[in-house]
Amino acid sequence: MANILIIEDEKAISNMIAMNLKLVKYRPIIAYNAEEARQAINTYDIDLALVDVMLPGEDGFALAPFILEKNIPIIFLTAKTNLVDRVHGLNLGAEDYILKPFEPAELLARIDVALRHYIKNNTYKDEYISIDFDAREVTCRGDVIELTSTEFELLAILVRNKSVALNRESLLKTVWGYDYVGETRTVDVHMQRLRKKLGVDLIQTVYKYGYKYTGGEN
Repeated sequence: MANILIIEDEKAISNMIAMNLKLVKYRPIIAYNAEEARQAINTYDIDLALVDVMLPGEDGFALAPFILEKNIPIIFLTAKTNLVDRVHGLNLGAEDYILKPFEPAELLARIDVALRHYIKNNTYKDEYISIDFDAREVTCRGDVIELTSTEFELLAILVRNKSVALNRESLLKTVWGYDYVGETRTVDVHMQRLRKKLGVDLIQTVYKYGYKYTGGEN
């Protein structure tokens, strides 16, 4: 279980994030300012920090070097849309930069991507499939499944967020990237191919929204 530090002074937002993190079995730890964040980092084994840029007192950018020195990846959260701020945050060493308001499903997908390089036990297994995320190998019911890079990324995000519905827009941004120009229909096409290769109904369509991995428990 990964420990996620939420550094956000607005309680409604931090509580919403914490609730969604618990749904996918992460352990949320909340700090409302930089001082509380430092205390939490010195107390807990933090795997990733979600950092609001506009904190009271010491802001998120000023706090970032302390967090990064502890080898903790950062995702900045902010309502500031200025490109200069976004570039500054990434240049500081952040893994990602998410603009408010955001969909919880998108945040979970971005967290998944940021954690991939930091979680030691980078595998998944249930009664149908097993995945080695580092080797990018997938086995379904004992058979090795050959997936394209895009198909693998889709499956990885769904599996890491098992039972959570991810919308098409979040999947499109996370798998294809910020600058991809295309329709959400692209997600549907690749999902159909992925389902066909798996050969068993593990991915559920969420009507007019997106998809979720159920592990066959539809």
